[in-house]
Amino acid sequence: MKNSTVTSVLGVDIAKNVFQLHGLDKNGEVSLKKRLSRARFITFMAQLPPCFIGLEACGGAHHWGRYLTSLGHEIKLMSPKLVKAYVNGNKNDAADAKACCEAATRGHVRNVLIKTEEQQAILLLHKTRSRLLKQRVQLSNHIRGNLYEFGIIVAKGEAAFRTRIIELLDNSTLLPQVKSVLIDAYEEYVILSKRVKEYKKKIEQLVKQDKDSRRLLTIPGFGPLSASAFACLVKDQPFTKGRQAAAWIGLTPKEHSSGEKRQLLGISKRGHRYLRSLLVHGARSSVKEAMKKTEPNQREAWIQRLVLERGYNKGVVALANKNARIAWAMLGQQQEYQADFANHYRYAA
Repeated sequence: MKNSTVTSVLGVDIAKNVFQLHGLDKNGEVSLKKRLSRARFITFMAQLPPCFIGLEACGGAHHWGRYLTSLGHEIKLMSPKLVKAYVNGNKNDAADAKACCEAATRGHVRNVLIKTEEQQAILLLHKTRSRLLKQRVQLSNHIRGNLYEFGIIVAKGEAAFRTRIIELLDNSTLLPQVKSVLIDAYEEYVILSKRVKEYKKKIEQLVKQDKDSRRLLTIPGFGPLSASAFACLVKDQPFTKGRQAAAWIGLTPKEHSSGEKRQLLGISKRGHRYLRSLLVHGARSSVKEAMKKTEPNQREAWIQRLVLERGYNKGVVALANKNARIAWAMLGQQQEYQADFANHYRYAA
């Protein structure tokens, strides 16, 4: 291996402090094997002639993708699940770097779009709000479980929880130790609820400033959270059809087919879980309202027929899939939402 050999393809296994490199020349021969510290990696990549670099989409990958792109390198960010298939033998940094290099040269290994700092900042608000929500649920379940040990039942739901806790705090039959702990826990619960609302307001303010997010708000089943997340995550994706966007989110069934026998299963865990959950919750709200209508419009009649034929949950996911396709088309064509778009298109044709 000669140091003077020009590296054409480079696989990099990134970490916090140590970076493993594996390079190939234009003939596919190994031209580079290095293990560098963070500081030396930055200096080395700045001096390296522009090449094609494969990275796993793990922690810090989007930052390094932006940085290496600014140096003139071409970056291919890949899902770790797809890169794992190219790891031979035992897993180590050298094997991971080699796998990144190998996977980067395969056309069927899909790219992960490198996020901008603005996109990551928006998603950080969503992630922080989700974390606070999770902590609030954990705390409420903790309080419920401990009160159950004293024979006290607290109903499900935030409103019922708050009402019951306030009643218990006014109850003089509770032991002083129990009431003291309950007061502290409830104060923590109130603080978490306040912070959740604050982050939601921050997201709503960003939605008001973004025309794409405001456009998505006109779709029934889209709220500030789903509109903000969808515009941030899907807008710049290289999809050619709406069903590709729905499949990327994870709103299509898992398939287990062979020969001429096609078998579609339930929704899998593939795709973007957070965005899928937002779209499904929004669709569930729309389905709930549509099922109440005695004189439904065309969209509501379709929802009612779908629920009756396929069931409530399948109808919810189908509507979420439909909304994702509509949202993708609106972003790509910069159009406003039209409830009777199908009829307009039919008459125009």
